Amino acid sequence: MANIASPSDAPFTTPAGDAAQPGTAAPSPAFTLTFWGVRGNIPSPGADTVRYGGNTACVEVQVGGQRLIFDGGTGLWMLGRHLMAQGQPVAAHLFFTHTHWDRIQGFPFFSPAFAPATQLDIYGAQALNGASIKQRLMEQMLRPNFFKPLQTMAAAMTFHNIAAGDAIALDDVLVEPWSLNRHTSALGYRVTWGDRVLVYATDTDPTQTSVDPNLLMLASGADVLIFDGTYADAAYSDPNGSGLAPWHLGIEVARASQVKHLVLFHHNPCHSDDQLDQLERQVQGSFAQVSLAREGMTLDLISGCC
Repeated sequence: MANIASPSDAPFTTPAGDAAQPGTAAPSPAFTLTFWGVRGNIPSPGADTVRYGGNTACVEVQVGGQRLIFDGGTGLWMLGRHLMAQGQPVAAHLFFTHTHWDRIQGFPFFSPAFAPATQLDIYGAQALNGASIKQRLMEQMLRPNFFKPLQTMAAAMTFHNIAAGDAIALDDVLVEPWSLNRHTSALGYRVTWGDRVLVYATDTDPTQTSVDPNLLMLASGADVLIFDGTYADAAYSDPNGSGLAPWHLGIEVARASQVKHLVLFHHNPCHSDDQLDQLERQVQGSFAQVSLAREGMTLDLISGCC
């Protein structure tokens, strides 16, 4: 039977604490992020998506001895296989932006969650209908949706209801959730360690006609901003033509917030590798310090490779 603690079906108000496991090696002082899934809406495997990848949203961050995971799309399945192959107990903090399918569909297949030695802290905002993150993850694993209920996961899991304005301290790593999209109740996240900042803002409002001041504050001075800018233009913009195309918005935010490097993410599943290559060249013509996320791509905020 799974060991599932849930003190946080009340709002999150206290630090989650140190998630390090006894017997594991001391972590190196690093701040890296790895992309395990970069697509939006639906997985898109195939010959035309090999270079950028076809899995949906999942980003792993290793910082200050903590493992943070942002979103649990099908890329989470790939990350789980990688972690299990290392043969060490897994301790991680899993943060959800919201619970559209492309952000949660990998969670039932996350193999470390079925290992008794695993410790998972799971965070998410209350849904518009009032459901907690625990309720929504449980519901997707109930029959007829799935063949195993969440209770069969043997990991020690603690669920935290969080909201914009909270400050989540994981030792000397600070994670701050921000309100990002009123239509989906999605959160963005700002991760601070020392003088380095990562911002994950991947479900912004595509109908806005100007840059949201809240988004500018979220991204202010970030070393890396991950932004949902390539689900783009005619494929995703306001049907009335009044909204900013997402990649244009990402560039405006990066410039105004003095972001050092912009990573465009959440690619349209209909876009092939060649189309994304073309889009990257187009975007780099407007803002040099930008790249499109690719599965397997790792950035290091300490070495300054990005």
